[in-house]
Amino acid sequence: MFDHEQALAVAVALQAAPSTVSGLGDDAARALITLEQAMPTALRESMKSLRLTRLRDYWEFPAPPVDPTALTAVGAAVRHRHVLVTETLRPDGSRPGTGDEDFAPARRVEPHHLVVWAGRWYLVAYDLGDHRWRVHRVDRLRPRPTTHRFGPREAPYDDLAHYVMSSHDRGDTPAAWPCTGSARLNLPAGVVARWAPSGSVVEHLDTDHCLLTLGAWSWAGVAGILATFDTELTDARPPELVEACQRLASRLTSAADAGGKP
Repeated sequence: MFDHEQALAVAVALQAAPSTVSGLGDDAARALITLEQAMPTALRESMKSLRLTRLRDYWEFPAPPVDPTALTAVGAAVRHRHVLVTETLRPDGSRPGTGDEDFAPARRVEPHHLVVWAGRWYLVAYDLGDHRWRVHRVDRLRPRPTTHRFGPREAPYDDLAHYVMSSHDRGDTPAAWPCTGSARLNLPAGVVARWAPSGSVVEHLDTDHCLLTLGAWSWAGVAGILATFDTELTDARPPELVEACQRLASRLTSAADAGGKP
């Protein structure tokens, strides 16, 4: 029942999906093959005529795969408005034991929205334990569906994308880079979380300060990203980052001095 344009749209979507959502590469490839086999000859040739080669730049890194079972459970709970019982997992997928420092008890939440951002799945939910809205990484959750229904709830935000991007405690962890450092910024965590590169971590310190941890392919890269926030930086770590900041400051001073000369 597809026309020519729809067939091309499906081919593009299935080939581009793995660059947007990690963990779908094999499934998307199999789905494309299945659809091609079911297409009439003319449309099959149209789909086969478009093959993409995805290239990654230096800023991209793969997001952790999402368990299809967990994603289905969360999606169904959002759709049917069923309360979820969630357990928080470590970045490696393990569940902390009751005696571990990072152990957190299971939470009961009302799942309201699923959001995909930078190849990562996030759940916007209302926590029934502490009565507040939270953003959770779906790949860091072990959801247990229930049959308890909940009603509509007015969200405390107008822009869903802004809310997710500005939530500093959404469960992100630093991406694997050759160089990873941190610094204290004189900006609120919500502001920094919105503009920090995906794969960085923003820690709330107080209403006007936060700690940003991020990585890059060089220490100069980390220093350069920190400088884009145009605010005071303190407590930079490790020493390699401090040295890179000093080198960058010297270069910028030289550039400013040279720029003022005729």
